[in-house]
Amino acid sequence: MSTSKPRLKRPAEPPGKRRARREPMSRVDTAWLRMERPTNPMMITGVLMFAEPMQLAQLKKVIQQRFLSYARFRQKPVDGAAGAQWVEDEHFDLDWHVRLSGLPGRPGKVAEKRALERFVSQLASSPLDPTKPLWQFHLVERYQGGSAVVARIHHCYADGIALVQVLLSLTDTSRESSSGSRLDKSWLKHEAAPVARRVGAMERYMKLGGKALEQGMAMMQDPSLATLLAKEGGDIARELVYALSLPDDPPSLLRGRLGVSKRVAWAEPLDLEEVKAVGRACDCTVNDVLMAAAAGALRGYMRERGEALEGMSLRATVPVNLRPLEHAKKLGNHFGLVFLDLPVGEDNPLRRLRRVADCMNQLKQSRQAIVAYGLLAALGIAPQPVQELALEMFSRKASAVATNVPGPQQPLYMAGCTLRDIMFWVPQTGSIGLGLSILSYRGKVHFGLIADARLIPDPDAVVRRFGEEFDKLLYLTMMGGWDAPLDAEAAEALLQDATAA
Repeated sequence: MSTSKPRLKRPAEPPGKRRARREPMSRVDTAWLRMERPTNPMMITGVLMFAEPMQLAQLKKVIQQRFLSYARFRQKPVDGAAGAQWVEDEHFDLDWHVRLSGLPGRPGKVAEKRALERFVSQLASSPLDPTKPLWQFHLVERYQGGSAVVARIHHCYADGIALVQVLLSLTDTSRESSSGSRLDKSWLKHEAAPVARRVGAMERYMKLGGKALEQGMAMMQDPSLATLLAKEGGDIARELVYALSLPDDPPSLLRGRLGVSKRVAWAEPLDLEEVKAVGRACDCTVNDVLMAAAAGALRGYMRERGEALEGMSLRATVPVNLRPLEHAKKLGNHFGLVFLDLPVGEDNPLRRLRRVADCMNQLKQSRQAIVAYGLLAALGIAPQPVQELALEMFSRKASAVATNVPGPQQPLYMAGCTLRDIMFWVPQTGSIGLGLSILSYRGKVHFGLIADARLIPDPDAVVRRFGEEFDKLLYLTMMGGWDAPLDAEAAEALLQDATAA
């Protein structure tokens, strides 16, 4: 008979002493956590504007029931020598994360818009508290007869495409909330596939679907450049060499030493059907038309400030979704980056559009996005000096970050309030100080800009040109012959006639 003493059960730890649950952070998410800079906080900032006033208690209820259904948002990132981890916040306080705010100044549509832009600018310039989960919602109770919600979420939680879906998952397709009215139960089910194919105009990657993501994950698991080149062969090697050999973007007023203040502005929305009509007439995609209008807006702003633009072309890094849209709820960063040319030196709107479309078509055939995904994974485990060097090297090759996310076209509601408009901005990286954001919702296209205050202190002077540049393309489309595509020379003559009139 055994004489060994019976094992004593370890006493349960008091509730306050329970060890917080931890889990490792992915390499790509770690890379975005470590990109944080005082001059470029790594936050995705969104503004949701509602037609009716919303109460703070209503917003908290939605956040509690839907946003916090993602367990990740109760966790905070903690970086260390052994790598970054997700750690449960033992002192989680919803009141700190969901706050009530007010706008100063006089009432009135224009004055309130300016006040909200200043408020969003201030928040976009202020880093989140690293001792807490890195997200926050601010409710502006009174805004243009309704209300507004400003959301800030750190990029390490998920990419912009996923986080826009998270924000939209807080909404319903009817004023009365129910399990069947949730947007993610209707829109994502029916529209995920076509939307995913359009994101970033990278249709080829969306057709490849799982194969593209599988290749990116393989690179993530083995980020060694030598192994990458040996495994993937010539195509990947050529894309990597191309990305590394790109010359730096030319000096311009859009580049320079960054400060800590951001400036935000958004334009009056465009009619989505009109944008589609221009695209059909010019044999281009909606994304081509919008990015050409953005390039024209930057051109007008730079010319007015005396910039010499002859022959100048700038680049924007464009995020490319590498997963089906319905998988966005899994959070994390699953996207690549491509370099898109913005021909700001081209004065002819149609020729500018054609150059944007040609560049986008070339990108559809490339594997730049996969290469960028693998490089981000490698950065997540690289030593700090290597991270700094790589980030600076790649950020010198572009002057802006540009995103275009198609949203749902039916009216949406949150806490019984009608969602009137929505806008968001992704962060810039390294020495890039300009972000362009395009989002479509309810038949309208919304254009927004975020910029370093030292580079563009008056972003409204850029965004108001967005509609003007699109109107030029729309005018040329309406005035051109419908039996043949409108060419650039004919467009120039039409614009001269219109100016003379």
